[in-house]
Amino acid sequence: MVAHSPIARRVGRRLDWHRQLQDPDCHPLNQSAWLPQLRQWQAQRLRHSHASLLDDPAQRAALMFFLSDVYGAQDFSRRDADIAKVIPMMQRLLPAIVLQVVSDGLELAAVTQALDLQMAAALRRLAPRRRRLDAALYTQAYRDVGHWRLRERQIDLIERLGKGLARAVRMPGVSMLLRLSRGPAKAAGVQALQGFLERGFAAFSALDDSEGFVAGIVAGERELSQRLFDGDPRPFDD
Repeated sequence: MVAHSPIARRVGRRLDWHRQLQDPDCHPLNQSAWLPQLRQWQAQRLRHSHASLLDDPAQRAALMFFLSDVYGAQDFSRRDADIAKVIPMMQRLLPAIVLQVVSDGLELAAVTQALDLQMAAALRRLAPRRRRLDAALYTQAYRDVGHWRLRERQIDLIERLGKGLARAVRMPGVSMLLRLSRGPAKAAGVQALQGFLERGFAAFSALDDSEGFVAGIVAGERELSQRLFDGDPRPFDD
């Protein structure tokens, strides 16, 4: 039996937390009609808020990684199942910094899921007859939910994940190790996890200034969160 390292145990705990938050038996709001609409609206908001990055070919892939693999509206259960299967192998083959990226990604996903469930509850409470989300209703629900510290943690994790990827892609041999793991990943049936890591590394490898990219996103998200909590009547205006 393989003894898990501290970072591998941390990955396991965050994985369990994320999977529990996605379980409709534990959290019936996972079946709320508001939840997919909320996620789609938030993804569109991020595209709008950081539109200048999408216009830059060097930064577009990195932003799309955040939009699809971090904040995406898709089901992450396959990726989570992959991680659960290969935690022992990951700690043997991958550097600790890559495991930390996986850990931060899982914690960010869990925090986002927890906040989204509370947002879905607020939307149902505030607009029981509404079926369409807009900026005004989103703002009302955001302020109703509150949880300023958890929102801060969410943004901190965006920063940690981005900086972790930026450091990892600069480590000699890590990209080659990921390429060499494609065959074993396919044989083990964990292509979803392999794809997540490869897309993140490819996107951040293309950045000329990965630290600046992360800093720009984080600054924008902090400013918007502050405007929402401060009662700005038009928080999403440029």
